[in-house]
Amino acid sequence: MPDFVCSLITQQGIKQTIPPSDGYTLVRFPFDVESSDDHGMHPEVQPDTGETVTYISPRSGLIWPCHTAWGQLYALMYWDAGPYTEVRSRFVRDPLGLTQEPDSTCTEDHPDTVGGQYRAKSWGMWVRVGQPLGLMVRHNADVPVRLAFAEFKVAYHLDPAPVPPV
Repeated sequence: MPDFVCSLITQQGIKQTIPPSDGYTLVRFPFDVESSDDHGMHPEVQPDTGETVTYISPRSGLIWPCHTAWGQLYALMYWDAGPYTEVRSRFVRDPLGLTQEPDSTCTEDHPDTVGGQYRAKSWGMWVRVGQPLGLMVRHNADVPVRLAFAEFKVAYHLDPAPVPPV
């Protein structure tokens, strides 16, 4: 079991509107409904600025790892039905470009199926102190589409100290 977990979930019944765009939108998560954040990786008081942010801020979509480690990222996205022909998602290191250029990985695109789109994904990658992580999404409709539900999780453990040889 991982030693460090941050598990974010959107608030039941509150859908995010994802605008039509050629770019990606950072999925936001409320601060008061985390399913797990014992190590403070989804802080209202931002570690780089000391400013307090709210759910409406794009920064509410950031997870700030407390260590440099090999991490596992997970996401779940439920899209409302809409006039799109594909939905996309990706994990991004520093999605707002706070410390460096955004670095995306695990970009996936899916053609639409009848009804809503229900997508889950996972990916292993290095996570680093001071380098926030985010889940970004987009669609190709000409109108806004609602993301009905989302989860974003990061889990990692630290290697124990090496045991000296006998």
